[in-house]
Amino acid sequence: MFVPEGGRLVPTVSIVKDDYCYPYLVELGVSKSVGLSSKHICAFDGTGTLLLQVIGGFWQFNKKRTMYNSFGHPIITMRRKAHQEWIVHSGERVEGSNLLYSVKKAESFQLKTKLEIFLSTNTNTHLCDFRVIGSYTSQSFKVYKGETVVAEVKEKSKLRRLGTGSFQARIYPGIDYAFIVSLLVIFTEIDF
Repeated sequence: MFVPEGGRLVPTVSIVKDDYCYPYLVELGVSKSVGLSSKHICAFDGTGTLLLQVIGGFWQFNKKRTMYNSFGHPIITMRRKAHQEWIVHSGERVEGSNLLYSVKKAESFQLKTKLEIFLSTNTNTHLCDFRVIGSYTSQSFKVYKGETVVAEVKEKSKLRRLGTGSFQARIYPGIDYAFIVSLLVIFTEIDF
């Protein structure tokens, strides 16, 4: 069960698209499954309706993952750029001017997993736009914009040996839930 942090207000933050921002709290169930040749992550609303699906090859060298909306249209593509750095583009292409943001691990050796997110409009490479702080062992984390928590993700069950798991994501009002699901995908991949 989540315990919300103090009643802080955060303005609407659309990273992927305005369609994924709601003026109310969004709670998602997220499931992860791994097959012999691919990985799938699906995000569902409280009624069990599929909202987002992330698909990527299990053996791909560049670790590319594509997120699709409920109609099967690609909305973003995440690709590992370096061992602990990912880039995210809109649509299916990972080249050109459609870069949305990059994610990198803050430090090589850390007790807690800390990720820094830099939006494509950020020209200051020393000051990130968002931070993720969490625990790799429990697969849970919080997303911060400045000092304000804008989303929380907690692992509900772990069956890592079988390649599956489920998560609960709580996205605060005005925050892009497709962005938060993409951070979950990267968080679960970044240490591998």
